[in-house]
Amino acid sequence: MAARMLALCLIWTALAPSAFADDLHAVWDRLLGEYVVDGADGVDRVDYDRLRAAEADRAALDAYIAALEAQPVSTLARGEQFALWANLYNAVTVRLIVEGNPERSIMQIRPNLFSIGPWGADRVMVEGRALSLDDIEHAIMRRQFEAALVHYAVNCASIGCPDIRRRAWRAQTLDEDLDAAARAYVNHPRGVTVTGRGLVISRIYKWYEEDFGGNDSGVIAHLLRYAEPELASAINANPRIASHAYDWALNRPE
Repeated sequence: MAARMLALCLIWTALAPSAFADDLHAVWDRLLGEYVVDGADGVDRVDYDRLRAAEADRAALDAYIAALEAQPVSTLARGEQFALWANLYNAVTVRLIVEGNPERSIMQIRPNLFSIGPWGADRVMVEGRALSLDDIEHAIMRRQFEAALVHYAVNCASIGCPDIRRRAWRAQTLDEDLDAAARAYVNHPRGVTVTGRGLVISRIYKWYEEDFGGNDSGVIAHLLRYAEPELASAINANPRIASHAYDWALNRPE
């Protein structure tokens, strides 16, 4: 597994900047704008049932994923690579839910009896290599880019995850969009909740602690980087992580 991750990382290191057909993402913009809806709890929801019933839009999603697979990603500039991988990950995840139609959670999609969720199975073919969602997130994105920010870009179809956004990721606005995504998550209760006994924070910060400073102090520093003034004041008043939480319920409309 480690050798596979290293090989993938080395393959998709940007060789030289090249022009990228940015309008390729226009299809994904339209689908996100049509099927991502507001949740009363402040969490964006995806109307998978309505998309499942829309044959033309399902075909458009398939065509978009195929178009991303066909891109010569190793020749793209870094920002374009990040946007392509993040959009591909999210589009494939949406398709997984539409096709698999799990009742409660993405964790119910299991390629075999020993699978924990759908992430380890090959889902796409990019530059002649079969890739899983795990490959895209862990072997490529977290190794090539700022790992902490990758977690705010990829969406696992769950309430506990950062929002999927209503527009495709794009290189031109990547820095400000990632900053906004991180702030939105950190300042939502599923990112950080202040209690009398300390902070209850997303389990993402525990699962991938190494991406957020490697210990509680590093995680706190990361949270303070994006916390709004009221939250930052509360964190500084009691910078103790009491526990972690994560909601695997499907991010479908309430």
